Amino acid sequence: MMSLLRVVLGIFLGLVFAFVLVMTVEAFSAVVHPFPEGFEGTKEEICAHVEIYPAWVLAVVVPMWALVVFGGCRIAQKIGGLAASLPVGILLLVAVGFNQWMLPYPAWFEVANFVALPLAMVGAIWSCLAKQEPAPVEEVAGEEHSP
Repeated sequence: MMSLLRVVLGIFLGLVFAFVLVMTVEAFSAVVHPFPEGFEGTKEEICAHVEIYPAWVLAVVVPMWALVVFGGCRIAQKIGGLAASLPVGILLLVAVGFNQWMLPYPAWFEVANFVALPLAMVGAIWSCLAKQEPAPVEEVAGEEHSP
């Protein structure tokens, strides 16, 4: 029961952390490429706004989004293990996929995200697994050995 609670808590906190970082990335975007006056948020206005994003802004956003995925997965992994980090990573990848499907981003940006974000997810999981100490041989075998 305790491990299930840790998994749920890991997923929850990993997603909360990721959403805070997403808001930070969006705030950065709003500062460097603000919406025009009279912007009402229609789909057509959003698509027109995305079409004129400066390339340098998109180039900066790729590693920022990768950091979102890395941070969310790492927190989930540290709290709830692989059972928590995989759903967080998959949900974030799906969210970015829908974002890119709905909006007219340049192809290079979409390819860069679909390379960087899964690598960030795997990197976060691997960095946690790599730091775990292996169990001593005696504990694994279930018997003690005399030196």
